[in-house]
Amino acid sequence: MPEPLEPLEEGRSIAATGAGGATDLAMAEAETLEQTPDGPRGTGPDSKPRSLWSDAWHDLRRNPIFIVSGLIILFLVVIAIWPSLIASGDPLDCDLSKAQEGSQPGHPFGFNGQGCDVYTRTVYGARASIQVGVFATLGVTLLGAVLGGLAGFFGGTWDGILSRITDIFFAIPVVLGGLVLLSVVSNNTVWPVIGFMVLLGWPQLSRIARGSVITAKQNDYVQAARALGASNSRMLLRHITPNALAPVIVVATIALGTYIALEATLSFLGVGLKPPTVSWGIDISSASPYIRNAPHMLLWPSGALAITVLAFIMLGDAVRDALDPKLR
Repeated sequence: MPEPLEPLEEGRSIAATGAGGATDLAMAEAETLEQTPDGPRGTGPDSKPRSLWSDAWHDLRRNPIFIVSGLIILFLVVIAIWPSLIASGDPLDCDLSKAQEGSQPGHPFGFNGQGCDVYTRTVYGARASIQVGVFATLGVTLLGAVLGGLAGFFGGTWDGILSRITDIFFAIPVVLGGLVLLSVVSNNTVWPVIGFMVLLGWPQLSRIARGSVITAKQNDYVQAARALGASNSRMLLRHITPNALAPVIVVATIALGTYIALEATLSFLGVGLKPPTVSWGIDISSASPYIRNAPHMLLWPSGALAITVLAFIMLGDAVRDALDPKLR
């Protein structure tokens, strides 16, 4: 006659084994078996697998580079929209009697060669730089992604024509092209500069989008959708675009910082933004002859430019690491 089972101790549980018997486990072990794992990849029997985007966001939230660069960019965007939050003066209010003077109470960055407050101009200069970088990146991404994606999907003659056109644009030096094209523009707003960047910047995004679409359309799920009679528009919008967008976003994020630096370079050379527009490139250009006598005039706008460009490049690197499966 089998012996009666001993009563379970408090804090212990029973879990079924493969042999049909019973094994008493500690309560902590039983809870571990019962709960749904919430690991970094969501690999539990009851958990849904994460998509590429949710998985990337999960990694980005734990990346200190992304957090630091994101906070810097958020601060720059806020002061670009509302510069009066931290600068109460007028960037065009100048006093020649204070030209090239150093730091003073209420004017921590000193004055430039025209007697304008360097701190106020540095704060207001973020608006033009961020505006040029954001709108140029949006234009380049939309134009390049659409043209490159269509060329990669349809191929044939359209792909060959677009490839030759991009080769022509790649042969044009960016700075030299800016000197030639923008020198005949008298408008001192940001839109001619943005248009120039879109004109010469879309081929790079086009090549990235083309290669990404060619890779995505060879996957089995696209071939299955085609065999089931899915239209070209449905395959592009539902199956190919979501899976081919990651490389485009990475390149566009890094390029945003590059466009900000390019705007400053063109403004420094005198063909980009022009006064009375407040720009870091204009201030760097006007301060360069006085670097020995008044280095503060050059230090602050160039430092703001360097921090901004570095923040966007760091953000692009973090996004690339999160979206690249090979780096996991």
